[in-house]
Amino acid sequence: MTSSTPPTPAVPSPSPPSSATGAPARTARIALLRWWPLALFGVLAVLPYGTVRVPGLLDGPVGSPGSLQLLALCLVFGGLATSYDLLLGRTGLLSFGHALYFAAGLYFTDLAMLEWRLPLASAALVGIGGAAVLSVLLGAVSLRVTGIGFAMVTLAFAQAGAILVQRNPGGVTGGEEGRAAPSDLLPGSLIGIENTPNLYWIALAYLALTLAVVHWTSSSPTGRVWAGIRENERRVEVLGLRPYGFKLVALAVAGTLAGVGGVVYLLLTGGATPQAAGSDTTLSLLVMVVLGGSGTRWGPVLGGVLYTWAAHRLGDLANSSAIADLPGVLRVPLSQPLFLLGSLFVGVVYLLPGGLAKLSSRWRPIRGGLTA
Repeated sequence: MTSSTPPTPAVPSPSPPSSATGAPARTARIALLRWWPLALFGVLAVLPYGTVRVPGLLDGPVGSPGSLQLLALCLVFGGLATSYDLLLGRTGLLSFGHALYFAAGLYFTDLAMLEWRLPLASAALVGIGGAAVLSVLLGAVSLRVTGIGFAMVTLAFAQAGAILVQRNPGGVTGGEEGRAAPSDLLPGSLIGIENTPNLYWIALAYLALTLAVVHWTSSSPTGRVWAGIRENERRVEVLGLRPYGFKLVALAVAGTLAGVGGVVYLLLTGGATPQAAGSDTTLSLLVMVVLGGSGTRWGPVLGGVLYTWAAHRLGDLANSSAIADLPGVLRVPLSQPLFLLGSLFVGVVYLLPGGLAKLSSRWRPIRGGLTA
């Protein structure tokens, strides 16, 4: 008689981990990446209520009038740098006349209130419309040449505009002194130190508007043509498209956004000054874009904020007692704010090729090596 061995129950083999288990985590990461700009703007919107002190970065609490004034200027120039990058980084147009449209929005708005006694809203429309028309007219002439010729023509227009402002034709620009905005035509909510938060929120809204317009236009079919012009303009022509018209649209959009920035700058500073029309302003915008990262979404904002903050705060550092106590060989150069600003720019460009926007991509390999 033979005995049979009972069959061994089959043990189910472990199934490979389902990719669905990591789906919630990936979804959460995607949502975080998609919505973090809104969270950031939400934090920036509540800064006027903040009482936190940031020693070395700001003189007082973040919600103090002096700190909000500086932060508002940083936001304005972050938006201006973003509008300039629409030309340089998105379309490949090196323009030295972008400050002219910024000054047009500033001066046209101021003069509309001073000379025509228009209220702020109507005067702002005049200023923005003047900047838009000026950008189209000058762009139509400048774009007849390309490359370095285009840069030189825009520089000539910018210099002519700066000289016109300083010569004070008919007494309308105020010459080197500029002209103050009429307080009787400005809303009471925008006048006085106690209303600095309102000006800060206007500057924040301008930055959000500029980012939205630049992102939307760059993602549109026109924006894809801009990218093609930047990479190879001749290839765009071969495809049957006229680069001239697309570049003119880029100049019009960038010039209009700069004009809006001029209106906001007028509210922040309380007047129009000829420094806004100088070529130094455009060169500063160029430095901001290169510092932050040309052709990126957030690079020009970072560059504009950092450059504006440094331009205002490094002067205090240069005049501090810590610098005054140094030996002469160090005290002399370090007491010059422009030397400190230039050193900061060279350091960032040398250590971070591609600008501050490339910092995250450089940090990932380092972080991966540390966590491995």
